[in-house]
Amino acid sequence: MATRQSWLDGTGESTVIDEYVQKLSHFVDTMADGRVEEDELAAQEKRLTTVMREVESTLDDAAHAKITRLLCELTAYNVMQTLHALDAARPKSGFRG
Repeated sequence: MATRQSWLDGTGESTVIDEYVQKLSHFVDTMADGRVEEDELAAQEKRLTTVMREVESTLDDAAHAKITRLLCELTAYNVMQTLHALDAARPKSGFRG
């Protein structure tokens, strides 16, 4: 039996999901050129929906509600993290010509 990988770091205060994502070969291959093509995005959606179907069918209503909330919070966090990183990378001074 495989050892369960925690979703949180040793302190329980930070997620480690990004570390797991960076071990997915299809993710690494997609990100290698710095662009996400439409077919790559479609392939990822197919992988996602496949896993969602597999997991969803095994859950009782209470677990389903908790995991739905988890997925929504994770998605919100990922969007916020991406926007924060984009803002931090933006030049802080404007062009003065």
